[in-house]
Amino acid sequence: MSEITPTSARRMAGKSCIVTGAASGIGRAIARRLAAEGAFVLVADITEQPIEGGLPTLAAIEAEGGEARFVHCDVSRTEQVDALVAEAVRCQGRLDVLVNNACIRHARPLAELEDADWQRLLDINLGGAFRASRAAVRQMRTQPVVDEVRGRIVNLSSQHGLIAAPGDLGYGVTKAGIGYMTRQVAADYAAEQIACNAVAPGKIQTGQGGRALDPVVMERAIRRTPWPRLGRPEDVAEAVLFLASAEARFITGAELMVDGGWMAA
Repeated sequence: MSEITPTSARRMAGKSCIVTGAASGIGRAIARRLAAEGAFVLVADITEQPIEGGLPTLAAIEAEGGEARFVHCDVSRTEQVDALVAEAVRCQGRLDVLVNNACIRHARPLAELEDADWQRLLDINLGGAFRASRAAVRQMRTQPVVDEVRGRIVNLSSQHGLIAAPGDLGYGVTKAGIGYMTRQVAADYAAEQIACNAVAPGKIQTGQGGRALDPVVMERAIRRTPWPRLGRPEDVAEAVLFLASAEARFITGAELMVDGGWMAA
């Protein structure tokens, strides 16, 4: 559970943030952590109900003393993404941070992946980050510089965008694309003081079921992770908070691994 930091020490006080895919799992933890540090958070998702159960993200943030608003947003729809950014500006006058977290998974090897499922993965995982980043950059370019930036984008990539995920082509391809997009956006807009970075989680236990708890998947993750436990959503949220804060003032184009040493081993 996130705890509200005293006002005088809040790292995100007065900041306007969007977190996509914030109803569940990692996105939920990110939204709560940013709010705990004083941010006003737009909780963006296609549902308010957490997959893992518990209070909806908005209710959890409010119970913890934070400020937030839920916005229904399908990141595969340009008009909804543009409206999401417009809502952040309407509420707070600017958009300081966009966190691109929304994604889906449809684990299939190449020969078993159908066109419609492939396209859906591209539309949400990669296309969603593209649409939201485009809308965010268009807005951020109009804003005055605060704490040396006009705005920050933090993308959720994955270690599976850097190495093979057995039998899971589409997810890895989209996450690899997000890694590239992060570097390109960072390079293109650094001169305008818009920062773009990524966090690449390893195996994170979110409380969701299905393939995430498959014994073969779990055994491989435990064997490959040097740290004596697997990741938690809060581990990723702390990394996102750092990249979203003024503490990361000279960091752009980076992809920060949060994987317990998997990629180092």
